Amino acid sequence: MEGTNSASSLPTEADQFGESAFRSDVERLLALIRPSVQADGGDIELVSVDPSGLVRIRLLGACVGCPSANQTLHHGIERTLRAELGPSIRVEAVPASAAQ
Repeated sequence: MEGTNSASSLPTEADQFGESAFRSDVERLLALIRPSVQADGGDIELVSVDPSGLVRIRLLGACVGCPSANQTLHHGIERTLRAELGPSIRVEAVPASAAQ
């Protein structure tokens, strides 16, 4: 990680902003959204969260290559997360072929 302070006694940025709690909140909301996506043959996978509000997800199944995937991403998933967690949330798709 670039620009990371190596002093272990200092709280990390993730700790200050509650990355663990943020991730739990995102996972809870994705669990509510997931059935709708699965009903259309797709799925969503949480790849990572960043304390700045960036949420990276991977669209799976029928979502891969679907012309409506961008709508699902921004008008479904991002909109729901923003409504529940705040306007600074940004959702970014990670390609399905990207290695974990």
